[in-house]
Amino acid sequence: MSQHRPSGAPGRTGAVPALPDLPEATVSRLPEYLRALHALADAGHETVSSEGLASAVGVNSAKLRKDLSHLGSYGTRGVGYDVALLIDQIESVLGLTQCRAVALVGVGNLGHALAGYDGFASRGFQIAALLDADPSRVGEEIHGLVVRHVDELPRVVAEESISIGVIATPAPAAQAVADQLVAVGVTSILNFAPCVLSVPDGVDVRKVDLAIELQILSFHEHRKASLIALPATGGSALTALPGGLATPDTQEAIGT
Repeated sequence: MSQHRPSGAPGRTGAVPALPDLPEATVSRLPEYLRALHALADAGHETVSSEGLASAVGVNSAKLRKDLSHLGSYGTRGVGYDVALLIDQIESVLGLTQCRAVALVGVGNLGHALAGYDGFASRGFQIAALLDADPSRVGEEIHGLVVRHVDELPRVVAEESISIGVIATPAPAAQAVADQLVAVGVTSILNFAPCVLSVPDGVDVRKVDLAIELQILSFHEHRKASLIALPATGGSALTALPGGLATPDTQEAIGT
């Protein structure tokens, strides 16, 4: 089974079935499971063990089994999980049974890249509208879509049945864009601007900040370098690390 879906008119969902009350951590892992399952399906696998799927995703199998149990999926002893069935269950819970239209606001370098990302369409999303406040950008064609002025947002959302907004503007403009999206009824926002948005209750915001992710990786690199630099033997029981941290460098220091 491929991730690619038949083309169809995007829009808001109609009748919404009752959904399990999933922990947020489980929700965040479901897309990872889904990606791995699609890869297995494309490779011709009909079943997968919990250990095999957990390994493909990078979690432990006990956590995976607990996550999937929230969906009512427990697998079959000695067989594992039915790949196609599990894909259907996860896609249903994530609301991916139909294509969702997305409005992208901000078509600078990042916006251009996002507008051309094929991964959206293969996972059930269509960039249906591009908008920007810069008059020099309005009218530009990017991957088959003509950039419209952000003031047209109310008309665009109504015409294209937009359900999700993506903000790829500079930080100073992001809050105003979020306010405009909320005002026209968009209640889910993916924010690439390096700032925290203030939104009303009932509006979900996911923040993607590449600089923060790099800073976290920098911490891990710094920590690894600090640990490598520690003396192998001798010295005091605790060796100071940058930032006021300390680490034991002898067995005696940790009571063994």
